[in-house]
Amino acid sequence: MLTKDETVLVLIDIQGKLAGIVDESETVIDNIVKVVQGANLLELPILWLEQYPKGLGRTVEAIANEINGEPIEKITFSAYNTKEFVEKLEETRRKKVLLAGIETHICVYQTAAQLLENGYEVEVLVDCVSSRTIGNREVGIQKMIGLGAKITSVEMALFEMQEIAKGDTFKAISALVK
Repeated sequence: MLTKDETVLVLIDIQGKLAGIVDESETVIDNIVKVVQGANLLELPILWLEQYPKGLGRTVEAIANEINGEPIEKITFSAYNTKEFVEKLEETRRKKVLLAGIETHICVYQTAAQLLENGYEVEVLVDCVSSRTIGNREVGIQKMIGLGAKITSVEMALFEMQEIAKGDTFKAISALVK
């Protein structure tokens, strides 16, 4: 199970024109905003990456506005092949990775594969990943499951980490997912 003390949220390449043309882009972006807001409420560390921003553009503003700090720039498909990402991930001292982003079958898949190879537990937010085609999204999810990743959703993950149905954080998370 995910716990707020052991989990880090990792966002992969939700940027530029590509973010607007993936399957169900508006829903995926809305869901990522919700999970980022929920992660902030639960005080999770958030690592976010941008694939070659000079060419592909910056992170979608609605998402970037919810995150403190700067994104990690990469040119590798897998975030794990970017030294700065690995260093920042290790600094969190957390072994559970909640993964969201685009495209499911390329950068999200390759990142999940390498995280799993390196001893991390990976849970993919299926309502926060997409590809240009639904078929590629599904193939990416299935391959990640085959490698040992688990799947979850925004609502499931946030309430799993919240653990208890009372208090201000619970009320705020409840309002987010409605």
